[in-house]
Amino acid sequence: MKQRLRGMTRALLPAALGLILAACENKVTRENYDKLAIGMEYSKVVELLGQPESCQSVVSVKSCVWGKDPKTISVQFMGEKILFYSNTGL
Repeated sequence: MKQRLRGMTRALLPAALGLILAACENKVTRENYDKLAIGMEYSKVVELLGQPESCQSVVSVKSCVWGKDPKTISVQFMGEKILFYSNTGL
């Protein structure tokens, strides 16, 4: 029984590590930036880039930043849709 458990652990450990690394994957890439488009919904941007590092709202414009220096993606939303976006370091 113990030997069988060890065998299962050895088989599952690489898969579990792969899932953990995939979850930690940096989504602030040029490839993902190129997928952004004016009018894209906030929820779709979060689906693509993950949760933003920070967001600030002024009047009806929400500005969010993904990533950390030197690689960031900044997106301004109006009514939950992209109004403008830019990047640094990509």
